[in-house]
Amino acid sequence: MSDLAEHERSGTDLSKGAPPPDASPPPPRRRQPWFVWAVGIAGIVFFLVGLVGMPFEGKLGEVQKNDNAAWLPGSAESTKVDTESQKFQSIATIPGFVVYERDGGLTDADKAKITEDLAKFAEIPGIAADQITQPQFSKDDSVATVTVPLIGKDGEEEVDGEQLGETEDAVIDTAREGAPDGLEVLPAGPGGLLVAFVEVFGALDGQLLLAAGVVVILILLVVYRSPVLWFYPLFSSLLALGASALVIYPLAKNEWLTLNGQSQGILSVVVIGAGTDYALLLVSRYREELHNHARSLDAMVTAWKGAAPAIAASGTTVILGLLCLALGELNSNKSLGPVCAIGIACTVLIMLFFLPVFLLSAALPGRLLGLVVRRFRGASGRWLFWPRIPRFDQRADVSTHGAWARFAEGVSRRRRLGWVSTAALLLVCVAFLPFLRTEGLSTMDSFTSEPDAIVGQKLYDANFDAGAGAPAVITASADKADEVIAAAAKVPGVATGPGAICVQPDYAKISQLIASGAISPADLGGAGCAPEQLQVQPIDGRIIIDANIVYRYDTDEADATVQRIRDAVHAVPGADAMVGGSTAINHDVLAASRHDRNLVIPIVLVVIMIVLGALLRALVAPLLLMLTVVLSFAASLGVSALMFNYVFDFANADPAFPLFAFVFLVALGIDYNIFLMTRVREETLVHGTQSGITRGLSVTGGVITSAGIVLAATFAVLAVLPLVSLAQVGFTVAFGVLLDTIIVRSILVPALSHEIGKKIWWPSKLAKTAD
Repeated sequence: MSDLAEHERSGTDLSKGAPPPDASPPPPRRRQPWFVWAVGIAGIVFFLVGLVGMPFEGKLGEVQKNDNAAWLPGSAESTKVDTESQKFQSIATIPGFVVYERDGGLTDADKAKITEDLAKFAEIPGIAADQITQPQFSKDDSVATVTVPLIGKDGEEEVDGEQLGETEDAVIDTAREGAPDGLEVLPAGPGGLLVAFVEVFGALDGQLLLAAGVVVILILLVVYRSPVLWFYPLFSSLLALGASALVIYPLAKNEWLTLNGQSQGILSVVVIGAGTDYALLLVSRYREELHNHARSLDAMVTAWKGAAPAIAASGTTVILGLLCLALGELNSNKSLGPVCAIGIACTVLIMLFFLPVFLLSAALPGRLLGLVVRRFRGASGRWLFWPRIPRFDQRADVSTHGAWARFAEGVSRRRRLGWVSTAALLLVCVAFLPFLRTEGLSTMDSFTSEPDAIVGQKLYDANFDAGAGAPAVITASADKADEVIAAAAKVPGVATGPGAICVQPDYAKISQLIASGAISPADLGGAGCAPEQLQVQPIDGRIIIDANIVYRYDTDEADATVQRIRDAVHAVPGADAMVGGSTAINHDVLAASRHDRNLVIPIVLVVIMIVLGALLRALVAPLLLMLTVVLSFAASLGVSALMFNYVFDFANADPAFPLFAFVFLVALGIDYNIFLMTRVREETLVHGTQSGITRGLSVTGGVITSAGIVLAATFAVLAVLPLVSLAQVGFTVAFGVLLDTIIVRSILVPALSHEIGKKIWWPSKLAKTAD
């Protein structure tokens, strides 16, 4: 799996106590340059920053926003409606239902319990007590439902996901407490489904960290073949995660960026995966240099100088690619980029400054160990690599022996067969790309499991008006209200009958009247619109209207209905009507996702191309790398389409899915090509292009393959979570990283580079001088 073990073929047995006869004597101790002290001091500082930030990882859930409305840009029509609605209602609610069900029919005791619950629900903090409705019963009298809306916003203060979850749990606990045996109580509606998402995201980070940590430990044990060394990159990655949380938490708390459960979960995976990758590159180079230097410090200085440019370039490429997401419209996309970019930046700093100090700190326990165990005498910090400890023997060149050297020679000899066959394989995978469906997921299709809210929603849909509780919300000129209502009433998919389209009730006034005893909640249960005196009054010449839809708010049919409503009311002269509500929010989110996908992907390509050109000082090589990575990305989507449709049986994918997959696959996938081609260029300067390609692949093959397996495994952890969107991103990125690492970087890129020859460095001087 790794080329780390290849060094050991040239090592010596420590028990013999002395280096081989051909080894040069240790050089005289010399004064280290200033940057060594700078790296050491910076390492200590970043260690303290990461340590302080660790507690903030658990607090990130407090500043998450998982509702679609928080993700939308201010220019979206549904956002404008939401803003205008706040003038009419100081409290914004999220519709929610409690569903009661008994096989064979509800008993009198069940109905009495439901009636008692109404008063108890009104006393729960976070519930809009004035909007609780009287129970509705199904035709067969086996199911009942009560509308219990959650307060999502009170004035300017938004209720966070954790509070919403606690409120919904209190409602369901109240309904279940003292329920007769056999009476099932379930949540439903947008509120219940939103809380189901919040609860999944709340448990997400801990589960991901545990699963990713276990996976990384197992892989590093195999790669390093050491029972100790795995701890160093993993602990460093956890410090990077702590440092990231320390930066992200205040930004999210002060609403300078929007953090949601998805971005927090992906942050953990990106930091651990990328951190382990960077650590593998540094540790591999360090181990290589330990064969060339008697002192660990000298070996680390040389290794740092060799690995740091590639790690810094890789991190810069990923950061710039992620920051391109900030150019999009959707707040979730705009913030995912900065969130993960902060994570990568912290990871690069920790791996470049803390990890070297951490590895060198092993010298002290190494000396103590040598006092006790003769085998470790003189090993100093090298004991970390036990049982295959690298010795100072000046025989570290793995480019001429080992499995990867033989593989690289084979690629050189069969270059044309290599790139033609791998390109053909990738094109076959790309052929399945048209089968990828990205029209968006309904809430019901967003879970791979079946939480209580999904079970409750299915019961509700089967027995009641599926569109109740989540109407289309229309704002319009007050003097055109009747015309707008008439236009909306003619739209197919809008509910008919009394109370289907009404000026919104004034819930504050209704609450006051109920509190004074002037009316009772039972007086509000009749059909039809609220009396005019209980409706909201025009503000600044505007009015707000609710239009019930016959379909559940997150279905394709509801989406089509809202678009027809918009067309109808926009056509009313002088009404200046706009349509919002839950369905309209979903529609605008999907539209913004498509816009961001089409905008950001080309920009990311251009940015990465510029970075690669500056790094490799050429145009042909960066163009080759970009073309191969894009081909690998398209092939990954093609395979994903087959897996999603015919193996996992997912209903659909979000329009943002290709964008997320692209950013992570291209930005992270280009890392391995950077690691390869920077080493190829380094070798080319000494040995020429053809030999440089072979030697570069020989030296980097094992460590890059190991890094790719680690990154793929950490992203694969997402695929076991109960959310379809994360499972899709996890599978595609994991598969794409393996495809890029094993096929593209190991065969396609080196074979094409051999075929092109020294022209790959055009227009730099290497294109003329390297043979």
